[in-house]
Amino acid sequence: MNASSNPMGAGALARQGFHIPLTREFLTVLLSTAALIVLCRLFAPSSIAYGTLAGSLPFAAILVIVGLGQMLVVQQGGFDLSVAGGVSLAVVISTHVPAGDSANLPSAVVLALCCALVAGIVNGVLVGYVRLNAIVATIGMNALIYGGVFAVSGGIPRTTTALLAAIAGGDMWGVGNSVFFAVAILLVVTFVLKKTVVGRRFEAIGANPLAARAVGLHVRLHQMMAYVYAQLLYCIAGLLLAGITSQPTAFQGDSLLLPSVAVVVLGGTSLTGGRGFPISTAIAAFFLNQLSQFALAVGVPYSAQTIIQALALGFGIAVYSIR
Repeated sequence: MNASSNPMGAGALARQGFHIPLTREFLTVLLSTAALIVLCRLFAPSSIAYGTLAGSLPFAAILVIVGLGQMLVVQQGGFDLSVAGGVSLAVVISTHVPAGDSANLPSAVVLALCCALVAGIVNGVLVGYVRLNAIVATIGMNALIYGGVFAVSGGIPRTTTALLAAIAGGDMWGVGNSVFFAVAILLVVTFVLKKTVVGRRFEAIGANPLAARAVGLHVRLHQMMAYVYAQLLYCIAGLLLAGITSQPTAFQGDSLLLPSVAVVVLGGTSLTGGRGFPISTAIAAFFLNQLSQFALAVGVPYSAQTIIQALALGFGIAVYSIR
């Protein structure tokens, strides 16, 4: 697909693309994060202390991975409301199937990835080929996934294996291993989206599916694959979350739905589809996580976290609505 066939083609990407980081979206989320750090330094220095950051960064990394999955779906003009189920299913499979035996962990991981693949394909087929509304399709899939969650766990939490705790919950140079996983995934997603033909076609299809179909691109296939990629990322996030949390519950993914959408919006990805901003989305995940830490440090109750996340989502929509 050439630049003349779509406004989001190679020419537009060259002008606005990956090699020019100082975009409006990048600067907005970067300056917002810098301002938040200053506020933390002035009014809640404990929220940016080493111990606090060491404990919160792994969860920010989980949000980065989940946010990247949601971003890929939003780029195709959809929403994935099966985030909670996808993460929770990976959590319960990786904790209940091994039954505390690290030797059984590899088979549990393979099973979790296979379940994520099936869920992503079903979501993608329903949205991309059957043309079912994305919200309706993914809500239904979330309910089905939670059926599997209860079938596996019975609603009873179980302690994670020592191997998974060491891999996901361990640290290197004082930084949690999950952070390195998140950085690696971020680099892969950024490279594929911004530096490969597949990624540029993916963004072009999200920006203008009619024009993409007119030049012969497989629009429905790319739309379907967005949900597959997303579920695989949710699965990885769930596996890491199971290792970070010593005894995760069957509802571990519930708290990630609203934040996953919020970081995508704060990162500058349009809700109507098109270009995605992986690096900005990752910074937005850190921003949202640090905002929660700041709120807790100044005495805002934990029950108000959802309100804070909703306000951050509204802030992102308002900022990027201004021309």
